[in-house]
Amino acid sequence: MREIFAGLPWWVKWVAVPVIALVVFGGLIASVVGFLVWLLFKVLIFVALVGGLVYVVRKFMAGSSSRSDW
Repeated sequence: MREIFAGLPWWVKWVAVPVIALVVFGGLIASVVGFLVWLLFKVLIFVALVGGLVYVVRKFMAGSSSRSDW
């Protein structure tokens, strides 16, 4: 691979090739990033709901045990 880029100017290696890669694979990259953001959002919602459920159940259990003591 280095032999291919050996005689080319720096701007071909560092500007033109990445721009071409973004044009060709831009849709794929955007799809992967969008999927990862969606997945992270779903994981955060799951964690928030489970945390809320644990909080409510512990609050309810603490309240019901103190009532049954007397």
